Amino acid sequence: MIDRHKIEPFSKLEMLAKQVVEGFITGLHKSPFHGFSVEFAEHRIYNAGESTKHIDWKLFAKTDKLFIKRYEEETNLRCQIIIDASQSMLFPLEKSSATQNNKLSFSVYAAAALIELLKHQRDAVGLTLFDTDILKHYPAKSNPTQQKIIYHELEELLNKTTYEETSSTQSAKVLDQVAEIIHKRSLVVIFSDMFEEQSNLESIFSALQHLKYKKHDVVLFHVTDKKHELNFEFENRPHHFIDLETKEEIKLNPNQIKDVYLKKINEYTDAIKLKCGQYKIDFVEADINQGFDVVLQTYLVKRSSMLK
Repeated sequence: MIDRHKIEPFSKLEMLAKQVVEGFITGLHKSPFHGFSVEFAEHRIYNAGESTKHIDWKLFAKTDKLFIKRYEEETNLRCQIIIDASQSMLFPLEKSSATQNNKLSFSVYAAAALIELLKHQRDAVGLTLFDTDILKHYPAKSNPTQQKIIYHELEELLNKTTYEETSSTQSAKVLDQVAEIIHKRSLVVIFSDMFEEQSNLESIFSALQHLKYKKHDVVLFHVTDKKHELNFEFENRPHHFIDLETKEEIKLNPNQIKDVYLKKINEYTDAIKLKCGQYKIDFVEADINQGFDVVLQTYLVKRSSMLK
C-alpha cells in the first residue's frame, strides 16, 4: 500500500504532463488534427435519421452544428498503459545533456502526458509495469486517487538507474498475463523497445494475438534511440559495448559490423511490424530524441475509431 500523505504533495511529473498536453492541444487547434475532440468528449456529431431526443440545442446555438449528448458509459474508454521497465530500457546510460531521455524516462514522460490527455477525455486509466514479470498492476479507473497513485509510481520509475540482478525481459509471459486480467475491452498501450532473443519472437507474437483475441485494441510504441540502436551511428573509433540485460561486453569499432547489424535489426523490426499489421495492432515508432506528439496524436486517432 502507498501512503496517501506521500501522494498528495506530489506534483512535479503531473505539472510537466500538463504543460506537454497544453502545448499539444494548442498546436492541435492549429493543425489538420483540429477535428479531434479534446474538450468535448461528451458529444458526438448528429447523424441524419437519428432521434433528436438527445441533441444539445445550447451547443447548436453556439456552433450552428448538431451534436448528440453522450452518456457516461458511451464516452468512457478504458486504457491500460504497459511499460517495459527492463534493463535494456535504461539505454543510453550516459546522457549527453540533462534534458536527454533514456528509453525508460521517455516512456514515463509519454505515459504521464497520455494520462493527462485521458483525464481531459474523462477516460479510465490503468498502469502495468514489467520486466521478467509484472512489477505493478493497477486496473483502469477514472478516479483522481488512482491517477495520483499512478503518477507516484511513474515518478518512482524515473529514479531507477540500475538493477541489482541481470535478467532478460519476458514480454510474452507478461502480455499473456495482462490479456487474462483485463476483463473489459480496453485500449492497451505498450511502451517497449521489444529487444529480446530472436527465439522469443513467436511467443511475443502469440501474446499480442492473445490481446486481440480478448477484443482489446492494441497500440505498440516501439521506443528506441533511433540514431544509435536502429541506424547504428557511432564515431569511427573503438567502443566498449555492454549488454544491459546479460552484462556481456565487447570492444570493437562499430564500422566493422555496421552492415551486418543493420541487416539483423531491420529483419527483426520488420518481422514485428509485419505481425502487428496482420493482427491489426498499431505499430508506432517512438524515437526518444523526438517529442511526445506522436503518442498523443495516436491516442486521439485510436480513441476516435473505437468510439464510432
